[in-house]
Amino acid sequence: MAVVDMHTHFLPKKWPDLAKRFGTPDWPWMRHTGPGKGMIMVGDKDFRPVYEACWNPQVRIEEMDRDSIDVQIMCATPVLFSYARPAQQAAECATIFNDLALEICSHDNNRLKALAQVPLQDIDLSCKEVSRAKANGHVGVQIGNHVGLKNLDDEGVVTFLQHCASEDIPVLVHPWDMLGGDRMPKYMLQWLVAMPAETQLSILSLIMSGAFERISKDLKICFAHGGGSYAFQIGRVDNAWRHRDIVREDCPNLPSSYSDRFYVDSAVFSEGSLQLLTDIMGEDRVMLGSDSPFPLGEQRVGTLVREHSTLSDAAKAKILGHNAKTFFNI
Repeated sequence: MAVVDMHTHFLPKKWPDLAKRFGTPDWPWMRHTGPGKGMIMVGDKDFRPVYEACWNPQVRIEEMDRDSIDVQIMCATPVLFSYARPAQQAAECATIFNDLALEICSHDNNRLKALAQVPLQDIDLSCKEVSRAKANGHVGVQIGNHVGLKNLDDEGVVTFLQHCASEDIPVLVHPWDMLGGDRMPKYMLQWLVAMPAETQLSILSLIMSGAFERISKDLKICFAHGGGSYAFQIGRVDNAWRHRDIVREDCPNLPSSYSDRFYVDSAVFSEGSLQLLTDIMGEDRVMLGSDSPFPLGEQRVGTLVREHSTLSDAAKAKILGHNAKTFFNI
């Protein structure tokens, strides 16, 4: 059974000078700080230290072999999304980074796969780019969980999701641009508190608004980081739905009943959390996702699933590879 890590990130070793190209400041770029090391910059500010597994396919495969991973699916680091930029500029960025992703994958197309990015602030351009990307070899698309103040229940985003459903393009939703930044300036609290909340918000936006009722059940959609806070909090949501009509207003069915409309990855980092996740979602809707090669990712990919003391061998096989092969058609 092939083992598939469906949530990893990439950065090209270099890309065009976007500030020069578009004539505006504060675009992301890579500052190489030493052999195999770099710093993602946003304008003149440090954003995140990275190392060559982000851009060097040989290193990626060496780490895959170390962890017995057969296939790795990679997606852009969300700082590259450019959702706040003019749509045409974001579309150019999507083309640039999507093509560079395929260059990395070309080192071994059997083992390295890529998700595309799109200029989600413009739905027509997004549909055009995601269709182009699929034709070129991308196995799906990664989107952020919101665009400005628009959550996933925005009619434009719903239209994009329906387009993906109609063309059998799997979608990974990744949180970004987290809420509450002014209250969480230290300790990576935005990543530890706001990021799981953002993911739960995106899931509930689709459920509570009735968007899942309007989107084809053919849509394949997965939420990163174990679905954020969803699994732990869905009981609270169901309770509110039962007892408050304002919660039921646009949601005709019990919120937890929509858990069969989406998938989550396994990046939750504890046995108890993974057990809860499989209890809530079912073992058919959890996929191995490491969030590597970043420090908040699983450092030895697949260890949590493989060494889990209560999951059955059948459940482990589904999570480690079978579910992702079905989801991504690989």
